Amino acid sequence: MASAKVRIARDLTGPILDLGGGGEGVIGQIYGRQAVAIDNRQEELDEAPEGPQKLLMDAAQLTFPDASFSHATSFFTLMYMSPGIQTQAIAQAARVLRPGGSLHIWDAVIASAYPEPFLIDVDVDAAGTSLHATYGVLKDSAAQDSDYFLHLCQAAELKLAVRQDHDGWFYLRLQK
Repeated sequence: MASAKVRIARDLTGPILDLGGGGEGVIGQIYGRQAVAIDNRQEELDEAPEGPQKLLMDAAQLTFPDASFSHATSFFTLMYMSPGIQTQAIAQAARVLRPGGSLHIWDAVIASAYPEPFLIDVDVDAAGTSLHATYGVLKDSAAQDSDYFLHLCQAAELKLAVRQDHDGWFYLRLQK
């Protein structure tokens, strides 16, 4: 099983759209009411801790107006989407970002998730708050890395600001 130790500075200001913010709801736990957590599964939203506003919504078909958010986040979420949905979700996130806004992606480097599932243990330090989650997928189209997502983001006219490649996971910050 892969593992990641993620440090989040808790320094984002303005409204945050958290893609796939159900389940552990890491971004919602860190930013509370500042975040709007969306997920396409009600049971994932029900499971998420209190704090952010929670909405049942598909990341590939956001219903928010253009330029609604200062930031969009995807915390180990894109791994659950098919390649076509990933492309649409990133394009939609770029659409709802304000000029100068940023998209933050934390995700796993996956070589294969079939026939054996891919699992990653994630420990988060968010300005002194410790969180833990395990994420996993079983699908034949799971291969991904930071280069793949960087290409999708650039196609959505987002510009690379920060890239951090770690052993088994990565972080990208892109600007609109």
